[in-house]
Amino acid sequence: MQDEQLLPIDIHSNKLLDWLISRRLCTYEWQKVTRLIREKINTAIQDMPPVEEITKLLSGTYINYFHCVRIVELLKDTESGKKDIFGRYSSQRMKDWQEILKLYEKDNAYLAEAAQMLIRNVNYEVPSIKKQIAKCQQVQEECERKEADYLKNSNEYKEKYNMDCKQFGIDGINIKAELLSLVSTLPLTYERIAKTSKGLDNAYQYYGSFKEFTLGRKEEPLCRLLSHLMKYGNTTVYEWRTGKKPERIEEEKIQYNLETDNLAIGGEGCDTINFGDDVSIDFGIGDSSGTNEIDFGDLEANNYVEVTAEGINHSDQNGNKIDWEIVVETNGETADVIDNVARGENALSILDNSSTRNDIIDELSELKSFLMQRIQEMQSDSDVLSSNRFQAAPLILQLQTLDSTQTMLNNVNELLLSLTNSNVQNLQLIRSSPRFVDRVADSLKQKMSISKKMLKSRELVAERRQQILQEQKELEPKLGLIISRTKELQLQIEGEISKRYKNRPVNIMGGVNAL
Repeated sequence: MQDEQLLPIDIHSNKLLDWLISRRLCTYEWQKVTRLIREKINTAIQDMPPVEEITKLLSGTYINYFHCVRIVELLKDTESGKKDIFGRYSSQRMKDWQEILKLYEKDNAYLAEAAQMLIRNVNYEVPSIKKQIAKCQQVQEECERKEADYLKNSNEYKEKYNMDCKQFGIDGINIKAELLSLVSTLPLTYERIAKTSKGLDNAYQYYGSFKEFTLGRKEEPLCRLLSHLMKYGNTTVYEWRTGKKPERIEEEKIQYNLETDNLAIGGEGCDTINFGDDVSIDFGIGDSSGTNEIDFGDLEANNYVEVTAEGINHSDQNGNKIDWEIVVETNGETADVIDNVARGENALSILDNSSTRNDIIDELSELKSFLMQRIQEMQSDSDVLSSNRFQAAPLILQLQTLDSTQTMLNNVNELLLSLTNSNVQNLQLIRSSPRFVDRVADSLKQKMSISKKMLKSRELVAERRQQILQEQKELEPKLGLIISRTKELQLQIEGEISKRYKNRPVNIMGGVNAL
């Protein structure tokens, strides 16, 4: 019998309420009583003495029977002077709480309520708060990752912006004005190209002599534009066509709109610098009195210009290449020749005019192909046989070696590169197309705008992370309080059940032990 008294009573937490009802410690109708008790508790707590411990009991968690017992004990001290002649408390506070205790103890309703509260805390309240804390931690990790991504993307776009500005040779403050200022270097570039072209004289003579010797007859002048460039330099188209210098050059002015060109780097807003409605820039090489404007046509608004370190990608919304070739229609060309005035297309230099410039590139490519073919023939075994053919050839053909021909080819390639490299092409487009200048400026500004938006998004994500962190800090103390109160409630329930079974040990098993 004594051994039986020492045997513990093990009850699973999820089965606790059913166990109490099945052992007739509680009734099935306990909830009707507890609803009435709840109403009385809500009324009683409206009038409580300012005792710190009572205030703590009434805040934080759901009030149960054991809280009410402690409140009555505390009220015995504060209400000790309020008794009648029979020694009963006359205080309404004490009467209210004593009535609540009696209702709780009737049919052990307090045990059923405490069991349900324990089950709810173990199965729902604590897991829910833990889930919220885990969600907060997950959101914070995602925010940290997004912050890093936004910062990385912002730096990438800013680096692209800086690289593109460096590739164009501008600071990126007043983009359009700086782009237009670069055009002033074009005349020097053309002059350098014209001087370099004089070094192709040997290759030009070699090509002409070879063609005349192999065909057995004198051909029309070869590479006429290239020959003109080597002999006379970068003259006007008028001089190339007529063979004489114009008395006056009237080059057309191109209107550039420099409004809102200022770009504030590092700030959210940008102050507008007003350069005037339109700026006329004269890129001519002589007197200018014409007032005509060049019509560049309507370019679709969806066309996109992307400036990269390798060059500029021009494509429309379907990915098709955009032909930026500028065609200038000239009227009265015969009149220009008669009055010896270079106007419109004739006023441009042969390197500035797209048509003559392309012809020069074609002629250089022709000369390049010839030299490459000659090098291939010299390197082949058949060159021994072909060399016999050139014994009667002009001296310029007999003296050429593989090295000298390769040197000529290198000179041609150098000149071709000078005419076709992206920097020169970009400057030519800037020189001739205001729409192109607008698109380049918009492309650069777009990169800086995206960089700033990324930084702004990073700030918003950082604010969100701080909010979630604060929410987590508020949940953690609440979780600790519920866990401690739940464990305390478990011990109280175990003690009450133990009293009814002659103080046998009672263990409530299950999830409560993992809290």
